[in-house]
Amino acid sequence: MKKYIAEFIGTFTLVLFGTGIAVITGGHLIATALAFGLAIIASAYVIGNISGCHVNPAVSLSMLLNGKITVKEFIGYVIGQVAGAFAATGVLYYILSTTIIGTSSLGANGYGELSLANISLLGAFITEIILTFIFIYAVIGVTSDEKKSNVAGIVIGITLMFVHLLGIALTGTSVNPARSLAPAVIQGGEALKQVWLFILAPFVGSLLATVVYRYLNTSDTSAKKSK
Repeated sequence: MKKYIAEFIGTFTLVLFGTGIAVITGGHLIATALAFGLAIIASAYVIGNISGCHVNPAVSLSMLLNGKITVKEFIGYVIGQVAGAFAATGVLYYILSTTIIGTSSLGANGYGELSLANISLLGAFITEIILTFIFIYAVIGVTSDEKKSNVAGIVIGITLMFVHLLGIALTGTSVNPARSLAPAVIQGGEALKQVWLFILAPFVGSLLATVVYRYLNTSDTSAKKSK
């Protein structure tokens, strides 16, 4: 149970500060990227030893596929992450309702008119798959080597900043189904109609990253043995 509570806290922090700063700054590129990345870094060194600090169903899917967590644990992780995202968005909604900013935007992801670049549905889908692929590939790589454990949180946080720098203007950057679901549900309207893409694409990107990493890693191992 402790690891699921830790995932709740970590995801709450990520969504509150990430989407909150995105809304308050009007989607400022650097500020938003830093917010998401720093939230991951901070959480990694606080709850990493408890739950691994997934704070993202796409990360948990990769860990499931790699045999690092069970199906039961995966379900618990996702419940904790989604609950944390909804709690954070609810708090953000209340805070914004007491300001002149208002609650018309809660940092939901989107394409078409909800995208700063007016990206197409297909363009958004491809973008999210690629961004998630890069993020999850980095997560798997740095967490699979015990020698890198001390810097894992920093590497993962910087990688999240990195993908946000490209994705913010295109889709708002999801790479995290829980982060996308909560704002879309509470914001409603077109954001809710589009949220399926930001749930599906990150899972596809996570699956591809896991398959590619395992393939390349297995190839390297086999090559070494054959020498």
